[in-house]
Amino acid sequence: MIQSLYLGLKYLQYHIYRTIILIGAIGVILYLPLGLGRLISESETQMMARADATPLIIGAKDNATDLVINSIYFEQCNVEQITFSKANELDRLGFGYSIPFISVFNARNYPIVGTTLDYFRFRNLDIEEGHNLQFVGECVLGALVAESLNLGPGDSLVSSPDNFLDLAGSYPLQMKVVGVLKTSNTPDDRAVFTDLKTNWVIMGLGHGHEDMTEVKDPTLILEQDSTSITASAKLFIYNKIDGEKLESFHFHGDKSNFPITSILFIPDNHKAATLLRGRYKTDIIQEQILIPSEVIANLLENIFRIKHIFNTVFILVGFATLLILSLIIVLTLRLRKKELYTMFTIGSSKTKTFEIVVSELLVIIVGSLMLAAALYAISGYFVESFIQQFIL
Repeated sequence: MIQSLYLGLKYLQYHIYRTIILIGAIGVILYLPLGLGRLISESETQMMARADATPLIIGAKDNATDLVINSIYFEQCNVEQITFSKANELDRLGFGYSIPFISVFNARNYPIVGTTLDYFRFRNLDIEEGHNLQFVGECVLGALVAESLNLGPGDSLVSSPDNFLDLAGSYPLQMKVVGVLKTSNTPDDRAVFTDLKTNWVIMGLGHGHEDMTEVKDPTLILEQDSTSITASAKLFIYNKIDGEKLESFHFHGDKSNFPITSILFIPDNHKAATLLRGRYKTDIIQEQILIPSEVIANLLENIFRIKHIFNTVFILVGFATLLILSLIIVLTLRLRKKELYTMFTIGSSKTKTFEIVVSELLVIIVGSLMLAAALYAISGYFVESFIQQFIL
């Protein structure tokens, strides 16, 4: 058998390119279902961990999946907004505390997340550099954002407007970076955190400008009386909030009616959560209350259906590869007819010839298995970063 294996290796070495192609094709076919299964399993684990850590989400009666994805993974879906007053109403019930949340804008392709300091305590997010949010116009970067953009405390980051052709509703705001979060291996790593007021400024609900009582250009004033001054469109609006301009920033309207995306609610206990969910079962309340783990579990069921489809495809491709491999073996034996005849002539038995051919196939199969195992091991080093970058 050792002599047969030696002759088989020599034959494969002589036809090295064909051997490499066969090992590569079979190895990839074996790896794909294993790699896909690992990717889906790891994705499910991380997505469910994030959802399980979030007790309740309250938002508009819209697409439940979009609402949860926006609230815990920061994917900026087209989610209907609610008013900030809803968070105050929830707090007055005494069932727990609410964390208002808004994620509409982005900065250099990273989501801007407006929330309160309670969010950092709830997610156990600690500051690696600098300090946490203190004033309007400040932002704290997730670890991935800071590394990717090469930013740190003292730098600035400009928000991206919704529509570059219409800056009236929202305009770029130059935010001051005051802190960088520690790596958490969650979607928080790729988010830009601000307070709610900063997001409202980006929306155009608040702004800062020079003191109208001290302007010297009369064309900046449309109307003026003893109680109010109406400015013209020529008045320059600040796009940066710093120490000198901070006091000039103000909001028009009642802040309780300003928009937020959703509310993360942290109940005191299971009974409080049940009582609160009961209140939202009626048609009187216009919002919906969701348990993120249930929503994500339903979403993952669809992913598993896709996995089964892929597995079926891989089986069919594997079967086709097996047929092609069989065809290659048959054609190879035909091409080696003279070679096999020579082996018989010099005294080789049919059994020995069969051993040589089987040894060649065995080497190809073992090589394919080793390649599949190597790919599986290598992908393990990148699967988590892949999930963070493209799935979560």
